[in-house]
Amino acid sequence: MSIPAYRRFVFPSSANPHLPLIVESIGCNPDQEKVNRPEGYPCYHWLQTDDGEGRITYGGESIILKTNSGILLPPGMPHAYEAIDRNKWGTYYLTFGGEAAGAILSAYAIHEPARFDWESDSILSDILASIVEQLQLGNDPFGLEVSSAAYRFLGLLSKYGQASRIPVTRGIEKLQPLLTWINENYDNPDIGLDTLAEVLNTSGRHLNQLFQSIFAISPYAYLIQHRIHKAKEQLAGQPDLTVIQIAGKSGFRDASHFVATFRRHTGMTPQQFRKLHI
Repeated sequence: MSIPAYRRFVFPSSANPHLPLIVESIGCNPDQEKVNRPEGYPCYHWLQTDDGEGRITYGGESIILKTNSGILLPPGMPHAYEAIDRNKWGTYYLTFGGEAAGAILSAYAIHEPARFDWESDSILSDILASIVEQLQLGNDPFGLEVSSAAYRFLGLLSKYGQASRIPVTRGIEKLQPLLTWINENYDNPDIGLDTLAEVLNTSGRHLNQLFQSIFAISPYAYLIQHRIHKAKEQLAGQPDLTVIQIAGKSGFRDASHFVATFRRHTGMTPQQFRKLHI
């Protein structure tokens, strides 16, 4: 789908302040101008390339956004971007917030800032263009439909996009053996910070600093998020397992701890989550 002329749709958040996901703006720009935001953007900001190439600078790193790639930046993160070599750069963008925006991203295992790449025939190539096309009909003045569409977009991004954290540095390479180990051993309830540090033969303090610099969370918080993610897979895909069984398989010592942690991370109980997928 070729990019149309410049369009931007802005929605009044005051009309639906309690939507879990509130779209502030969505649009396209066939000739993206140079942008410099030393104080970042006040909302979550998604930017993807439709045509040409652009360079975006964040956190002292500079990356190239080619066709079929995009980046999600959190609120308030300084950044700048521009077309490469003054050539035309066509982009689509989506900015959003809302009371549950952070929880929704966490549920989809999207840890911003993150870059995503996808195949040229992926649905991700055209989904924002389709939303913009529908909005041109003028049937969604308060952003109800686009909020639902944005939620779906994030889900598809998580499912079909290939994510990589930014900056892509030697830090992530150092952590990769531990991330693999966590994926293989998350069901062990005896794992603690010392255990995680031993995998990389480093100190707990250094490991915590490394995780904070890359994921903006502690190593143990990452482990808990991974356990919750695996529990969701089992709740949705293995209806014969009880909550107590899933708690054990996900690395929790008992069901009450599992339920409390699951509710804190998702805003609902495991049973409530399961009912959404029955």
